[in-house]
Amino acid sequence: MPVTPTYPGVYIEEIPSGVRTITGVATSITAFIGRARRGPVNEAKIINSFGDYERLFGGLDLDSSMSYAVRDFYLNGGSQAVIVRLYHTDTSEGAAPAKTSFAVGGAALEAAYEGAWGAYLRAEVDLETSAEVAAGLGLDQADLFNLTVRDVGPGGDTETFLNLSFKNSLRRVDKVLESSSSLVRWDGVYPEGSPPTPAAEKDAVTLAEEALKAALEADPDADTSAEEAALQAAKLTLVASNGSSLDVNDFTGPGFETTKQGLYALEDVDLFNLLCLPPYSGVDAAGNPADIDKSLVAKANAYCEKRRALLLVDARSDWTDKDSAKQGITAGVGAVSKNAAVFFPRLKQPNPLRDNQVEAFVPCGAVAGIMSRTDTQRGVWKAPAGIEATLRGVPELTVKLTDAENGELNPLGVNCLRSFPVIGRVVWGSRTLRGADILADDYKYIPVRRLALFIEESLFRGTQWVVFEPNDEPLWAQIRLNIGAFMHNLFRQGAFQGTTPSQAYFVKCDKETTTQNDIDRGIVNIVVGFAPLKPAEFVIIKIQQIAGELEV
Repeated sequence: MPVTPTYPGVYIEEIPSGVRTITGVATSITAFIGRARRGPVNEAKIINSFGDYERLFGGLDLDSSMSYAVRDFYLNGGSQAVIVRLYHTDTSEGAAPAKTSFAVGGAALEAAYEGAWGAYLRAEVDLETSAEVAAGLGLDQADLFNLTVRDVGPGGDTETFLNLSFKNSLRRVDKVLESSSSLVRWDGVYPEGSPPTPAAEKDAVTLAEEALKAALEADPDADTSAEEAALQAAKLTLVASNGSSLDVNDFTGPGFETTKQGLYALEDVDLFNLLCLPPYSGVDAAGNPADIDKSLVAKANAYCEKRRALLLVDARSDWTDKDSAKQGITAGVGAVSKNAAVFFPRLKQPNPLRDNQVEAFVPCGAVAGIMSRTDTQRGVWKAPAGIEATLRGVPELTVKLTDAENGELNPLGVNCLRSFPVIGRVVWGSRTLRGADILADDYKYIPVRRLALFIEESLFRGTQWVVFEPNDEPLWAQIRLNIGAFMHNLFRQGAFQGTTPSQAYFVKCDKETTTQNDIDRGIVNIVVGFAPLKPAEFVIIKIQQIAGELEV
């Protein structure tokens, strides 16, 4: 606002530059959706390493192909991932409950999340509380107790909650556990009135473990069958179910878009760029990870188009050679989209949970990791393929392709994984599912499509300030300035074709793009064009003999 002069003198006025920096968004945040051993259900969690996955979701699990895909993602250079755990309740007769429940010291507790992992929970209470804290809460010291919860499973944690109470106060036990514990919750509805203050006691499993330990210490050769039976009986009271195999309704059930469940739990995530849906329904007849439903591929692809993300589709388990792959891609994988890409064949890797026996695994996690690694080293405009795109931790592929076989699949939009001497296993294709030669699509190549998505998302977020600004030439000039600066920075990094900015990109926002009718309707039109770099799929070297110098 201009300064209003009221007295003779010098006035200082700060004038805005009109520059609003547009920051490029991340390009390789990868979302994984599937089954896991533990962790919150239908809730998107961001992790930054496989160690985070192990702590929160339990690490590798034979029933979870997602766990192996996440491992491959980080093994191949992945950075940030979003995990959505799904759980399918076992409704068969006599099935164990979804959550572990137990009681200790008058407190009815249950595991925070579904799954058999809760059988490793142990809890105990004590009454070593603070009278001063009790007075501050308006309670008697006898109303307070401490609760210690231990997860004695692999990588388990210990939580201690001090000065809890059954009475309605700031330290009411059910509310504290709900807000602060990642292991347990109050089991059921909190009772009305005040339950009895707990005695200093331990849960049945802890008592049985201590009894067995004491018996062995007293006489290592003693018959401890009774103590072992008591311990086993105590543990059986904690057993819960890991659930049964997922189905397509766990991803896209009725009303899931509204309730943000399944696939749509990603609505709570600000940004993701790649989506992986590892097989979720166990294994096929050959023992390989089964296939996901084509209808799920179609819905996931539509969601990726909405969120400006790329869907990585795994080759189906019956693609056992070049011919079956050709038949499969011709029959369709559930989507023919510029926002999806398919990779063939699957990976053969040692399984540490089966004494390192070599098994087949889907490639989506490893490919996503390679994309993340390439983005960091070269940029999103570089094709995530070639001799630099090595598949780490992959000693073998399920199908060994020749150049001629690769040449039959590549024009159909199938990205092949190849094995070369010295180089090893690499990604040897970079086409979207619109990459078949017959389609002649603008977004035939993965790097071109990903660069466009990167620019779209960055400009979408970086031009929010334009809304409700006066729609005239001063605004248009600011838009050209800010978007032009962003595009020029990409040009300097080598993201576009051309040796000059005018050859590489343009930004147009003026009276030609925004007519008076548009202004009357509250619309400003911005046209941004760029000349993308396209990968050199075919390198042709021409060799010619030259005759020696002849004397005439």
